[in-house]
Amino acid sequence: MAKRGPRRVNNRRSGRKTLFVKSNFVDYSLLFIILFLVAFGLVMVYSTSSYTAELKTGSAFFYLKRQGGFAVIGIVAMIVVSRFDYHWWKNWSLFIMYGILVLLVLVLIVGRASNGAVRWIAIGPIQFQPSEAAKIAIILFTAHMATIKAARIGDLKIMAKVLMLPIIAIALIAKENLSTAIICSAIALMIVFITSPKVKQFIIIGLIVAALMGIFLLVASYRLERLKIWRHPEDYEKGYQTLQSLYAIGSGGIFGKGLGQSIQKLGFIPESHNDMIFSVVCEELGLFGAACVIAIFVLLIWRCVMIAMSAPDLYGALIVVGVITHIAVQVIVNIAVVTNTFPPTGVPLPFISYGGTALFCLLIEMGFVLSVSRQIRIAKEF
Repeated sequence: MAKRGPRRVNNRRSGRKTLFVKSNFVDYSLLFIILFLVAFGLVMVYSTSSYTAELKTGSAFFYLKRQGGFAVIGIVAMIVVSRFDYHWWKNWSLFIMYGILVLLVLVLIVGRASNGAVRWIAIGPIQFQPSEAAKIAIILFTAHMATIKAARIGDLKIMAKVLMLPIIAIALIAKENLSTAIICSAIALMIVFITSPKVKQFIIIGLIVAALMGIFLLVASYRLERLKIWRHPEDYEKGYQTLQSLYAIGSGGIFGKGLGQSIQKLGFIPESHNDMIFSVVCEELGLFGAACVIAIFVLLIWRCVMIAMSAPDLYGALIVVGVITHIAVQVIVNIAVVTNTFPPTGVPLPFISYGGTALFCLLIEMGFVLSVSRQIRIAKEF
């Protein structure tokens, strides 16, 4: 792809000329927010997992070391990706999409089960979740296809072609992980909606998605049971985790019990370092600390929105939109589940919950956002 040079624009009113040049700068405010969230996540992973890790492995630092390793590798990968011209990924988005589809099929054939769900592929001592990498593939592929078909994407047939491979990936994910499938659906639909915001066709798609979700609920009876647990958690044995999470939130008060002083993490909340980590944040840091965490996420999303609005082209903007949707939906769903505003489902809190694959893939996505920000053009008058 040929590099664009500076663009000159005459300002007739002031008599000045405006030169648009590529900024090639690092968005340090966004970078600081990312690193802060990663560091805070490591602190909370240690705080919530040390007791469990000591009992299971004999080392209180077991989960911290694993998460820290993925954090270091992820940050290095984020920096490397941010140095690449994001247009380079256009040539590889289709191959990445096909690769993810192969991995998702392998999960169904040779996947490893954990907590009753088959979501992992193991290679020696390392295991990872292809569904997390699928979010990256869907962002890159859908953004690329939407850019190519932007002029005609209002046609339902064209939209169907754009969404065909992502829908196949989402269907494969939904078999064992409906919550991640919902997040992937939101990513793909938001990218297409930003490209062509026609309400009528999205109402039709929304009805189709709702029908498919209904089918998945009816096929797996345990998903319908979750709706009953959500309404009356005190009446079901599986509502224990939800009740303990609410106890943790309520006992934290305004300013919390203090970092490391949680009671509920001592075996009352099962695997509190995973999806329910926000409840321990509320218990240890209180309402004030929880509000600060939410505010940091709002700042992160705001910075990404600014980058999307200033992106040099549609492809860059759509990549950032995909990342924004991923983080925003996942944060909202996680906090809603922890506070029992939403039926229980397994969605980690971005950057903070324990999970090496999720953290690594999130940092890769932030590398894409930083790559777009490096090519924003700024105006200089002379």
